[in-house]
Amino acid sequence: MQVLLLALVLVCAAQETPAEIDPSKVPGEWCTIHAAADNKEKIMEGGPLRGYYCQTECINDCEHLSTTFYAKDDGRCQSFTKVIKRQEGDAYISEFSGTNGFQLIHVSDNMLVTYIENDDREKITRITEGVVKGDSFTQEELHKFEELNSERGTPDENIDNVTETGKAPEDHRQLSSIKAENTSWEIKALNTWLSIYEPPLPSLMLLDS
Repeated sequence: MQVLLLALVLVCAAQETPAEIDPSKVPGEWCTIHAAADNKEKIMEGGPLRGYYCQTECINDCEHLSTTFYAKDDGRCQSFTKVIKRQEGDAYISEFSGTNGFQLIHVSDNMLVTYIENDDREKITRITEGVVKGDSFTQEELHKFEELNSERGTPDENIDNVTETGKAPEDHRQLSSIKAENTSWEIKALNTWLSIYEPPLPSLMLLDS
């Protein structure tokens, strides 16, 4: 029921700004630049939802999405990889510090914006994150991020420049390469599974590193 409610909420959010996602633009190495949340302490340095994107891969035109990111666990920066299945309304559901409804709301050649609703069983936190293939936003990209964030009800003063307070480890590119190899193996295995079995996959599929 919790997963269903999050998916329904994200369907409504998607209607605010319909996004035509080109799956070919999703894969690659990404760097988190800005994040915003209505419950800002959740995404600040040391917060449970403070994370740094590293890599994203599409499986079967993004029917499944594999994301690799860094976050602190017990005070240590660690790498996590999750493979999640698309739900109704182009939403994905994953488990990390609660149940998360995850949606790609904007994808371009250099910029990706996600919208997340985190339910920690006490409160729902709405998060907008902007990542790029580089080290910073252009002014146009920043304006687009602010526009998408504003449409989801989070004030501009809750936007945090993630790069000012932290980043993924310096060796993340090497680790990304390792993750990419592992993910490619997972993609091949999943595609083989899909080609053999007709029944749909479970609604939620998670692979933790």
